[in-house]
Amino acid sequence: MANSVPPQLSTPHDEHIFRSRYPAMPVPDNLTLPEYVLQDAELYGDKVAFVEAVTGKSYTYNEVMRDTRRFAKALRSLGLRKGQVVIVVLPNIAEYGIVALGIMASGGVFSGANPTSHESEIKKQVEAADAKLIVTNDLHYGKVRSIGLPVIVLSDVSIGSAMNWNELLDAADRASNTHVFEEVHQTDLCALPFSSGTTGMSKGVMLTHRNLVANLCSSLFSVGPDMIGQVTTLGLIPFFHIYGITGICCSTLKNKGKVVVMGRFELRTFLNALITQEVTFAPIVPPIILSLVKNPIVEEFDLSKLKLRAIMTAAAPLAPELLAAFESKFPGVQVQEASTFFKIEFYSVVNRISFNAYGLTEHSCITLTHGDPNMDHGIAKKNSVGFILPNLEIKFLDPDTGRSLPKNTPGEICVRSQCVMQGYYNNKEETARTIDEEGWLHTGDIGYIDDDGDIFIVDRIKELIKFKGFQVAPAELEAILLTHPSVEDVAVVPLPDEEAGEIPAACVVISKDAKVSEEEIINFVASNVANYKKVRVVHFVDSIPKSPSGKIMRRVLKEKMVENMGTKC
Repeated sequence: MANSVPPQLSTPHDEHIFRSRYPAMPVPDNLTLPEYVLQDAELYGDKVAFVEAVTGKSYTYNEVMRDTRRFAKALRSLGLRKGQVVIVVLPNIAEYGIVALGIMASGGVFSGANPTSHESEIKKQVEAADAKLIVTNDLHYGKVRSIGLPVIVLSDVSIGSAMNWNELLDAADRASNTHVFEEVHQTDLCALPFSSGTTGMSKGVMLTHRNLVANLCSSLFSVGPDMIGQVTTLGLIPFFHIYGITGICCSTLKNKGKVVVMGRFELRTFLNALITQEVTFAPIVPPIILSLVKNPIVEEFDLSKLKLRAIMTAAAPLAPELLAAFESKFPGVQVQEASTFFKIEFYSVVNRISFNAYGLTEHSCITLTHGDPNMDHGIAKKNSVGFILPNLEIKFLDPDTGRSLPKNTPGEICVRSQCVMQGYYNNKEETARTIDEEGWLHTGDIGYIDDDGDIFIVDRIKELIKFKGFQVAPAELEAILLTHPSVEDVAVVPLPDEEAGEIPAACVVISKDAKVSEEEIINFVASNVANYKKVRVVHFVDSIPKSPSGKIMRRVLKEKMVENMGTKC
């Protein structure tokens, strides 16, 4: 099998370009993502790959390989062509990884949708992706049945006119193999997650098999042979998120571990799963840590039975006192924090909390704090987002001049590698703004690299609000609010919240003589969006501060609201 490492591109002599402290990692150039993560899976055929924490339903590696092939064959038989998008509207279930890998193996493009989304939001994603098919379950079928696309339902019984998952797989077994299908190449698209930019417009991020294989090669570089088959990962982070499907499902499959699948958080179920399934690694969010520290339910369990060795927490800042309380209660558990992990972003004042990873949907993981323990500097400094992963190049640009900057000088973080997305789907203008002619992806985040090669985030240009790890675009909520007959102008900003990290708050200018309450405004938005996007706070104001160019001065509004919390901004 041929291997390739990205070439070191020639750059102007005055550019400051930084690379990993670790050697380049070979990237196989002839494997699709399903082939890569299921490589040698037959050696672990009877080992459980996915198990549901609540029901106990499970799939072994043999069953994952079998059903991935069956579903890919079924999709091709239905007429799905290479490059066509399949929208998946499912909660975290044992079959989710099989569904995603089957779509990719067929040559199709997986696009996960939040199952809690409003029907109109799912329809927007379907239309934006020009999707040809939807996969869901019986609980969410009602949200998609009127969209007008063929629907596959994971259910034990037939639902309406939808195709049944089990019947399709059985039919694939019976079908002949004489039909010739298009060959799937590593350069083909395999995933289309949707990412909101600073404009609030949702954009489809085009990722190829090579993008994701290259990222797994970079981010899993320090996993030694002794770890293969030994890690049990909690699958609570949503799988429709690109981190959920690649960072949890695919990375665990690649290392032949086990994913313990949870569709929703409930403390007793969570603790029982950690103990009975012997979870060793748990990516979670700060509100769960708060429960583990303060909720008396925890005392019902024998924590000495825990096999947990590390947690990865992201989506919101982890307060120092909360971190200290957790480490005191769970002394054997290592805490890692992720900043901007696949746009599960959070930001806090540097030196207040520690960050341990950095990445985004358009590229996947860029930095990591924990590397090869056998090398010097195996762990990055506290408060940094870590060191540059192998196979990547990073530079820091002066936002005003566009020139690259030396060490210890903050600038916009730009990254170049084989992991960089192909662009935004049907959006050449936004693609050109994000990826320059030399292949550099402009992240919009401000940071610097120190003398030891550790990277620090000091600010973020982006305006997204992070509510319990979910992205909330201010412009989307503003557009909805402006359709209210009593609203003349509006600005939505993030407010800090102990449990959620950030909550959407709206400053609203109402029409003269209009009579509308804060509750009515909140309910108006709630009736049009998913629950996590709801406006949580409303302040009525006389005007919205804007720059000479007309841009909303969100930072000014946020500072005023934080300063005068509980009063008008």
